Amino acid sequence: MKGVFVILDGVADEPSFKLNGKTPLEYSKTPNLDFFANRSELYKCNPIAEGIAPQSSSGVVSLLGADFRDYPRGTLESMGVGIGLNNGDIALRCNFATIESLNSLKLIDRRVGRTFTNRESRELADAINSKVRLPFKFELIPTVGHRAVLIFRGNFSSKISNVDPSYESGLSVENSKDLIEFSKPQEDSTKAILTADLINTFIRKSYVILENHNVNVLRKKKGFFPANFILCRDAGSLVLRTKALKGNWMGLGYMPLEIGIIKAFGIKLISFSIPALEKEDFYEHAELILNKAIFKAIEMIKENMNSEDYFYVHFKETDLPGHDNKPMEKVKLIEQIDKLFFGYLRSISSNFRMVVTSDHTTSCRLKRHTSDPVPVLFFDSENIKESGKRFIEADALKEKVLVGRQLLNKTLFR
Repeated sequence: MKGVFVILDGVADEPSFKLNGKTPLEYSKTPNLDFFANRSELYKCNPIAEGIAPQSSSGVVSLLGADFRDYPRGTLESMGVGIGLNNGDIALRCNFATIESLNSLKLIDRRVGRTFTNRESRELADAINSKVRLPFKFELIPTVGHRAVLIFRGNFSSKISNVDPSYESGLSVENSKDLIEFSKPQEDSTKAILTADLINTFIRKSYVILENHNVNVLRKKKGFFPANFILCRDAGSLVLRTKALKGNWMGLGYMPLEIGIIKAFGIKLISFSIPALEKEDFYEHAELILNKAIFKAIEMIKENMNSEDYFYVHFKETDLPGHDNKPMEKVKLIEQIDKLFFGYLRSISSNFRMVVTSDHTTSCRLKRHTSDPVPVLFFDSENIKESGKRFIEADALKEKVLVGRQLLNKTLFR
């Protein structure tokens, strides 16, 4: 083993009054990550560029050294669920969401309150796939929780705007509005006009089915948000470029997006089935998934240490509390990773290099991604100089800034 590349999704944050003015990284007890940080170079990093707030897809692709514009999220998500695209097909990342009504288009919750079970998503997707009538073949594929992938077969354009106004062209954008915007063509072509119109027709027809479906009738009786709207964004077509990383890589992926990225970059995939959310305690469920991911990552490294050069590990769960303004939940997840995963890496006797960073900052205060730089840690077991620093935003801000596409060439391959 030569190196390990670890992404803690959305772990960077702002100071929180709930944490006595500290960020979740600062507040967390992380003796193992502190051990590595004290013996590492620490920098700040703009995953894409200064002033740009990445999505997870664009942030990770940039950190892996590629141009995120070559890897639309819809395409990556379709690869993640094993759905191939033909020329002319398009794929979109979707959320089951809650709006006030089709007339007002007021967005209530883009994640159905995080109480949406896999059983509910499958039942609603089946209803849409069987009852919505369109002149083109399509399929709505539920993935994990509120997430889904929408595929249209035909001759379409990905040059259309997102229905979710907080995302645009692979980026997260500051948007104070809570109104849905129907898709618009982004180029003056018949295909783009047709595609935007098709997406909007699909959304309107789906709303009628969802609003009156028994799943949502029961959810409203329980006091839960109904999943009455399909938010569509980040249309992508057939992948034209794939990027192979130097050396032999193996990676852990368990969410559709991360699996798609691993496939697109030629990394050997290690995965596991995510246990279904059948109860409404979302963060208890997130801790369960993270625990499973950590032990799968440890198993991957242990069993393949002598055959693979590099390991890619992406833990998704640290991003989730930021979107819900739950800094203490973020702290719990950080400490869980530190104790189990970084504790294991600390116990390894062999020489190796490691990069630890985040694909974007997720602000609990703002409940969204921001353009703030993220900390990045460069550890080399053969070149240790104690610094007294921690893997926290404040210590990283004292150092020079990097751009995401520089990371691998600066560290693992130097």
